[in-house]
Amino acid sequence: MGVISAESLRGTLEQIERRLAVDAGGDANDRDTLKRDIIALVGQVDGAMADLKQLRDDIKRAADRYKQLPAPRSMPPTEPVAARASVQADHLGASTYIEKGWSLIALGDYPGAVQALERALALSPGATQAESLLGWAAMLNENYDDALATFSRVLMKDPANALARINVGYICLKKGIFGEAIEHLSKAIRLDNDRKAVLYAHYYLGLVYLEREMYEDAQTFFRKTLRLGPNLIEAYFELGRALWFAGEREEALRVWADGQRANRFNPWAKRCGEMLALASAGGDVPRTQVAKAAPVA
Repeated sequence: MGVISAESLRGTLEQIERRLAVDAGGDANDRDTLKRDIIALVGQVDGAMADLKQLRDDIKRAADRYKQLPAPRSMPPTEPVAARASVQADHLGASTYIEKGWSLIALGDYPGAVQALERALALSPGATQAESLLGWAAMLNENYDDALATFSRVLMKDPANALARINVGYICLKKGIFGEAIEHLSKAIRLDNDRKAVLYAHYYLGLVYLEREMYEDAQTFFRKTLRLGPNLIEAYFELGRALWFAGEREEALRVWADGQRANRFNPWAKRCGEMLALASAGGDVPRTQVAKAAPVA
């Protein structure tokens, strides 16, 4: 059974992301090639997941056959063997609930995801992946205190977990604890051990300074966000607001127009277009609008 490694699939995804960053304004052929490569990668992932499920089923059958073997006379009573099999079964069960948690988060069923991931942790206490996902689900469900407690446990075990740290920074932003938000997000940037975490740390710092009405600092972080990830269209939207409130209104209109053109299928591009129309017509640009947390886990 030839299961493709997660590392190999991740490498393919990173290549696609680099091409997306470089080819954002490419021709139709480039876009068609990227589309085909993304579809092919999805197919590889689906195939790998099916192979792994089959492998897990085969392992379960092997474990059942092992338990049916007669014990050698020299062996002690069989309870320790049974205990070890039970631990393995718990681990397999936990992975099932982790997968279920992922799926429910993707579907937007955050309370259901919390229940599934809590079950995973009951079967495999302290599993870092389950804890990280549980914190993420709670955060998306706006249970910020629960999410903060969960991410804090992750960071106690793994202080270099940059994704957990930026999520703590975002929660602090939502709770209005700006100093701690800046501390956590800045540390994630200094760690520089996860490209996605560094990207969102800059974006969230932009939101922090925008909320504090420190518009020049907000612009700096939003512009750096767009250099790191040109496809993070929400950064265009927030950069436009930072420019507008700083009095640079023509530049704000230009940025919203750029965001609208960047990816017409992205909902944030649509919001850029709506803001452009509102501001051009003399409407009031909203001053407080902390974006909902992006999916970072």
